[in-house]
Amino acid sequence: MTTPRTPIGIDAIAFSVPDTYIEASDLAAARGVAPEKYTKGLGVSRIAIAGPDEDPVTLATNAARRLFLLSGRDPSEIGMCVVGTETAVDHSKPVASYVHGLLGLPAQCRVFETKHACFGATAALLGATEWIASGAARGRSALVIATDIARYELGTAGEPTQGAGAVAMLISERPRLVELDVGQTGSFARNVHDFWRPLHRKDALVDGHFSVECYLDALEGAYTDWKASARDAVPSELARSCYHVPYGKMASKAHRRRLAIEGVSQDDADARFATEVAPSLTFSAQIGNVYTASLYLSLASLLAAEASELEGAQVGLYSYGSGCGAEFFAARVAAGAGAFARHLDLAGPLAGRRRLTVEQYEELRRADADADRRAIPADRPSGVDDLRAATAPGPDDHAVYLGVDHSERRIYGNVQRVAQRRVA
Repeated sequence: MTTPRTPIGIDAIAFSVPDTYIEASDLAAARGVAPEKYTKGLGVSRIAIAGPDEDPVTLATNAARRLFLLSGRDPSEIGMCVVGTETAVDHSKPVASYVHGLLGLPAQCRVFETKHACFGATAALLGATEWIASGAARGRSALVIATDIARYELGTAGEPTQGAGAVAMLISERPRLVELDVGQTGSFARNVHDFWRPLHRKDALVDGHFSVECYLDALEGAYTDWKASARDAVPSELARSCYHVPYGKMASKAHRRRLAIEGVSQDDADARFATEVAPSLTFSAQIGNVYTASLYLSLASLLAAEASELEGAQVGLYSYGSGCGAEFFAARVAAGAGAFARHLDLAGPLAGRRRLTVEQYEELRRADADADRRAIPADRPSGVDDLRAATAPGPDDHAVYLGVDHSERRIYGNVQRVAQRRVA
């Protein structure tokens, strides 16, 4: 008699975003474009813009702090910390190492960073899940974080597909949100040049139309492979689908392609989209493109909207990373996930953000190139603690990037959330 496998999956999830954003309609007006081209054509209404004190490290740290604060779990339980990102702050030192120190995670912890464009966090999630399933975790949990700042040059076609944010996930046995089908995934990879960012650039380059083709071809390949690998799950059981969303409208193209494989007409696929996919796009429409975090922001949006109704149902997850690598897998919403998702207040970080004018946004963007070399201010704002000497942060503390020291080491600080925007 086979012993039932202990379920493994996402026990808790939380995200963080910058404190500022621009309205997509404001950007469209400034660029001489009809607002509907952005709001309806791309499916974005607001674009999160990182300030000078925000970077992938601070976004990741603040998402994880919110995760621990609301989930009731403790950093001492973590035996693996992996950060997926394509906008890392150092070519050698991983974002995960900074996060490990800022959160005070145990010394006996496996810490590393994963990179494959927007697929990096999925590689981290699957690796962490298999680490637990193998028994190597010895009862401990994994912290997986997706964090990125999507930047494109001012006035380019990619500009309205910018964004910034991080999603933190706690991976453990007997998860309270979703259970993953360990070992049941579909993979696809191909060496293509659809999107890239040379080492000397902070903003990305993309072959837009080719990238869409690569995305959809990879979806077909990964989905077909998932169907071949699935033992207990079949496509007809997928109640909802979450996709990697560089912009919201990409999800509708993806859903059409996936259902076409099953012989569903385009009209029927479009009719099903409102029920099966649209609830997962609410958060991304308010934030924009968050690269590695976009799939998991979609999952958080879906859980915030429908976790109670979906308990026991299966959700399809598609992750794509340019270059390219893709994975299709599934998760089952756990019993009790509805009440726990409400407790996590998943939409909370969207409240209280500050709207930027286009002029303010452009000024911030022009300062991007100097941020990595900014010296630590001699007269730090009142209330900012250097994290090298700070005590454990309180529940209202927020990690901020201060600058680099004489050896070009990045230094971070704690500040009260309400005072954060005064940090320069």
